[in-house]
Amino acid sequence: MYLLAFVGACVLVAMAPGVSTAIILRQTLRAGRGSGMAATLGNETGILLWGLAAAFGLSALLVASQLAYDVMRVVGAVVLVVMGAQALWQARKGAPAAGAEAEGAVVPGLRGPYLAGLGTCLANPKAAVFAMSFLPQFVAPGQNVPVTLATLAVVWVLVDLAWYGLLIWTVAKAKAVLGRPAVRRRLEQISGVVLIGLGVRLAVESR
Repeated sequence: MYLLAFVGACVLVAMAPGVSTAIILRQTLRAGRGSGMAATLGNETGILLWGLAAAFGLSALLVASQLAYDVMRVVGAVVLVVMGAQALWQARKGAPAAGAEAEGAVVPGLRGPYLAGLGTCLANPKAAVFAMSFLPQFVAPGQNVPVTLATLAVVWVLVDLAWYGLLIWTVAKAKAVLGRPAVRRRLEQISGVVLIGLGVRLAVESR
């Protein structure tokens, strides 16, 4: 029962739009499925690290330290604003031409999208606080807490991968429309505004 409830909660969390969704969609729209999946893997690496940190009590240090929390919050906000500004600049210059990725092909240079996904996740202190408060709720009485939390973190990542994989596949299928230059420029503008807005919100939010 605990595991089923946890999987259901993970699905709802994954479906809620946020920083991760914005980054993954932007990478998919700009460079195709490979770039989107690279950003997803980067994000899920960060999620797994935060989940393991919660399992071994490391994220409790971040929760307890206001200074560490504020430093990460500001860094995360700067990263998001910079990425948003880059998206707006890209839209001003003109979005990259469609067809950067052939059907089923692997695009070179996936390190950037991967690091973008990883960096935005690790620089988001709310991800650590969420992992610290979310995962323990699904530990059944009598279970080994660190092992169970680590297992739940892996399940969380797998659910995320399934959801974002479906999202990327759907966006890729719509590339005939989304790949039009005017549409791509508009989407870059929207993603830029969204990322800057998320960065500003993160900067001004308290715990």
